[in-house]
Amino acid sequence: MFYQTDDVRIRQLKPLIPPAILMEELPITEPVSVLVARTREEVAALLQGRDERLLVVVGPCSLHDPVAGLDYATRLAAVADELREDLLVVMRVYFEKPRTIVGWKGLINDPHLDGSFAINEGMRIARRFLLSVNALGLPAGTEFYLGLVHLSDGLEGTRRRGRQPPTSAAGGSGTPPERRFPPRGETHLPGTDC
Repeated sequence: MFYQTDDVRIRQLKPLIPPAILMEELPITEPVSVLVARTREEVAALLQGRDERLLVVVGPCSLHDPVAGLDYATRLAAVADELREDLLVVMRVYFEKPRTIVGWKGLINDPHLDGSFAINEGMRIARRFLLSVNALGLPAGTEFYLGLVHLSDGLEGTRRRGRQPPTSAAGGSGTPPERRFPPRGETHLPGTDC
């Protein structure tokens, strides 16, 4: 008798859409590419102390409603434009951060919030959302888990330092690294110097 010894707790396997196909379906525009490249340079300058403005990364903890998210982005873009002399505002957009430890795993993994795990559709929704936010002239940043290659050409930052899979994967994306500090208020962590 033949026994299944691999994927014994896996109900179904579906291939992920290749990044090149997704980028072909939803290509970055020239104005968005200019915004992304310019903002990456500005973020790097801020992190290196060559720009005196304050970098402000603000936005939802995890995006679950793209329509409401785009409304938020539209409002944030107007405020960011008003304050651009003093602040560089980047919209924080998390697509894969779960709201709970064992609950919903994010827009990319479960875009319908129903356990269907339509990941390819979630990738499309996430990429379309980032392109729409950037088309407003508003930079966007995220933390990478699954969607790195599929989304990285439309991101200005951020990635979490110290979490090996996202940090290793994001190394080639061209996005400046984010540095997270613990809630206790310290601004230097041992072993985090580059």
